[in-house]
Amino acid sequence: MNNSKKIVLAYSGGLDTTVIAHFLIQQGFEVIGFLANLGQEVEDLSSIREKAKKTGLKKFIAKDLQKEFLHDFILPAQWAAAKYENYYLLGTSVARPLIAKAQVEVAQKEGAQFLSHGATGKGNDQVRFELTYHALAPKLKTWIPWREPSFYKVLGGRKEMLDYAKKFELPVKATKTKPWSSDENSLHISYEAGILEDPNHEPPEGMFELTTSPQKAPDKTTQIEIEFDKGVPTKLNSQKMEALQIFKELNLLGGKNGIGRVDLVENRFIGMKSRGVYETPGGTILFDALRAVESLTIPKDELHARDRISAEYAELVYNGFWYSRRRKELAKQVDKLRNKITGKVRLGLYKGNILILGREAKRTLYDEKIVTFETDGIYEPEKATKFIKSQFKNL
Repeated sequence: MNNSKKIVLAYSGGLDTTVIAHFLIQQGFEVIGFLANLGQEVEDLSSIREKAKKTGLKKFIAKDLQKEFLHDFILPAQWAAAKYENYYLLGTSVARPLIAKAQVEVAQKEGAQFLSHGATGKGNDQVRFELTYHALAPKLKTWIPWREPSFYKVLGGRKEMLDYAKKFELPVKATKTKPWSSDENSLHISYEAGILEDPNHEPPEGMFELTTSPQKAPDKTTQIEIEFDKGVPTKLNSQKMEALQIFKELNLLGGKNGIGRVDLVENRFIGMKSRGVYETPGGTILFDALRAVESLTIPKDELHARDRISAEYAELVYNGFWYSRRRKELAKQVDKLRNKITGKVRLGLYKGNILILGREAKRTLYDEKIVTFETDGIYEPEKATKFIKSQFKNL
């Protein structure tokens, strides 16, 4: 292979991507490492840059995409009320298309011809990365180590990777492996593999990083108030903040109160069932808060129409079709409704639970004079007779 071939690799500086980067160099690539900061715990960038240099990478590029991640990916999925298979708030699913998009931009700027990632050949992430690559830059090629026999038949496990790193004196730490794998961003942490592959094996408490056990959470309810303007959080406890700062605070509050743990056996796009455990504290609070405000401000027919597309929206995102025509069509419908989500909600956080304590909106559709059960209301119960008879034809 000609050494002028450039490849942009999604790179973290950990064992896997360090070995992958060096292996690509051995294959004749000039490797550009790209790291997207989506709110995960990131090692000091100067340290990662030094690792990249010692490994032989041509260049290391990092971008802080936290704000874009919240406004252009997390919030649109939340406005769509998107939960895959009724539980999963799509923490990894909405992250991959942003990372891949940024990778493509780096490749185009650097004149690279190839893109690569470290996703395995059995998971969903490979699909999410590569559908995005194709949607945004179909002429760019890919070289995926975990689907190349020359790689995975030699470096198929952690021991083999550590031996490889030692052989080539690569800058990695031979730390004791955890019996699971994890992936983090500002929306969640996901855990899978290892001991979690047995769906009857209870996740060990020591695994969780973002949330306190509900049993050990405070015995007193934590009350908070969130204010929204057109679906975007603008105030927390009456204090005006940037949406990203509010979201970070919700992660801390939710984590302290044991909010957002999910243990799910899900159906992967490529056709197998897998077990995933998730922590999504801030995202879970945000989801319930949005639903509370929209219950006042969005008309019934429009809200029910949105709810009917929520499952399809979630499935499209989960399967990697963020940049598909269909997902964009649904997003346009959702965007019209989110403009009506203006108001505030009071919540109680208590031992893994979210309690709705109150909600209000200036443009509320809720009319107490109509709905009241008292006799001085303005709605005449006799009207129900005509309404019920009109429905006979639908039986």
